[in-house]
Order: sequence, then C-alpha cells, then structure tokens
Amino acid sequence: MSPKQLTLLLLWMMFLLSACNLSAAPSVTPSVHPNTVFTAAAQTVEAQLTQNALLRLTTPRPAESLPTATLAPLPSTQSPPAAIFPTPDPSLPCDAARFVADVTVPDGSLYAPGATFIKTWKIQNIGACVWDTSYSLVFDSGERMGGPDSLPLPGTVAPGEEIDLSIPLTAPSKTGKYRGYWRLQNPAGQTVPIEQGYNGRSFFVEIQVRPGTGGGTPSPFTVTTVTFAVSHSGSCAAGKYTVTATITVNKAGTVTYTWIRSDGATGAAHRGSLTFDKAGTQTITFEWPTGASGLWVDLYIEEPNQQQFGRALLNCP
Repeated sequence: MSPKQLTLLLLWMMFLLSACNLSAAPSVTPSVHPNTVFTAAAQTVEAQLTQNALLRLTTPRPAESLPTATLAPLPSTQSPPAAIFPTPDPSLPCDAARFVADVTVPDGSLYAPGATFIKTWKIQNIGACVWDTSYSLVFDSGERMGGPDSLPLPGTVAPGEEIDLSIPLTAPSKTGKYRGYWRLQNPAGQTVPIEQGYNGRSFFVEIQVRPGTGGGTPSPFTVTTVTFAVSHSGSCAAGKYTVTATITVNKAGTVTYTWIRSDGATGAAHRGSLTFDKAGTQTITFEWPTGASGLWVDLYIEEPNQQQFGRALLNCP
C-alpha cells in the first residue's frame, strides 16, 4: 500500500469514529483527545515509509556492466625494431702481419759467390685469424737467390704471436748487390698486408757478393722448417692424439728438441735428438693419450736453432 493510500484510509476511519461519537448516547467512558488519533496515524505512516525504504536498500540492484579495457592494435604500417648486430672492428682484419726484425743476415752482409746461408725474419700476426700450414712464405720479386717458389709456414700462429720464418738461399755467382723480396700468402692465394714491411706487402733479404771474402759469413747448421700433422684415434672420451713433425735441415748435424704441451707436462719422453748426415728431412712423432679438445703441442728446437717452431692444435673430430 502506498503512503497516499494509507493516509486516505486513516482519514476515513477518523470520519467513521466521529460519526459514531455523534450518534451514540453519552456514556461514562474516558474521552480521547483528537491529537492522540493523529499521532497514531502519523506513527503508522512513518513505520510504513521506513519499511519501504528498507526494502529498497536490501533489494539487489541489477549488475552494472563495467567498461572493459582494450588494447588498440598497432598501426599496420608499424614494424618491429630491426635487430642490431655488432659492427666488425675495421682496425683488425682477418689477415694482417707486422715485420718485427731480421733475425739473421743483416742488410748488406758479405758473401762469396755461391755461398749458402739461411735468412730468417721475425713476423708477428696482428690480424684476427689464426695462421696455419696452409699459409705460405712466397717469393715476390727481385733476386730469388736459389730459394723455392714457396714454403708452408712451419706451424700455427695465433693472433698476437710471433714466428721466425727461415729460408735457405745461395749467393749469386757474380759480384754485386742483390735484394730478394718475399711475402706471406693466405690459403686463398691473397697477399697478407705487412705493417712496417716494404710497400706494406713484403720483406726482403739484401746481400753483397764479393770474390775472395773467404766465403763471407759461414753457413751454420740449422733447422730451416718444421711442419706438423695431427691425427686422432679412438673415441673423444678416451682416445689418443699422434702429432708428427717433419724437420728439414740445411746440412749435416744433430738436432735436439723438446715437445711442449699445453698442460705443462714434462719428462724424458718429451725430449729427443736426430742426426742428419746431409741436408734433408726426417720425421718424429709424439703421442698424447687423451680425447679432450682445445689442446696444443709445440716443438722447441734446442740445437742448433734455440727456436720454437709453431703450434699443433688438438681437437677431437
């Protein structure tokens, strides 16, 4: 029932009560003050209004739909950022060398016609690539002095390391001043640039030939080249490396040597000697029972060179 309807009902009841009081005979009943009726009616109306308010508060309201956050798609023209790759250092090419010094035969050395000698240069690898026996010492121009067209490097030269390159030569038969130019060549047949070299590409040997000089500087017994070959047998977990070194000398003599391992091991098995009755080559072998990779073996020639001839890298295939 609405508040308006309740009010009309109360007024109608009051009207009926008033009519009854007018028609009835007087009696000895206590009289009721008119304000009392209005007060009761007001209280009834208030209670009804309170009940309706409570009903409105406790009645569940229909759920309101909350706004849903959505991500706007990227424009179709936008592309993901491009990958960034490191830029190679232009100051460190793959193949580059530096001339360090003349180890033997200073420029202008005197030799008798036909005298033999060994020319040695010290060269440093200043590039980013490792040199191995596929790199060569190659005749470039000038006087060949009986030298070969090319010789393979005697071993491996890592970036930053130095190597002594030796070549057997013979003085020309006529008096005069002679110069021969040599260079390094990579496996692709390209010339390796030589810092501090001649025209940035070569290094040279220069001698003077004079008769009656007693043969000039005597040609000493020396090891001219050492080349390595590496093989592996067995599994990589428990195999064995065999390193073969081919040693070339210029004349008769005895060579003493020491194998140097990357783990620093030493002993009688690492030392040996070879006797040559003439110029030529002989081979020696060294075995290392392991299947590990990333190892290396060097050969140090104690006599006559007192020189280390490159490095053989050991990696299980």
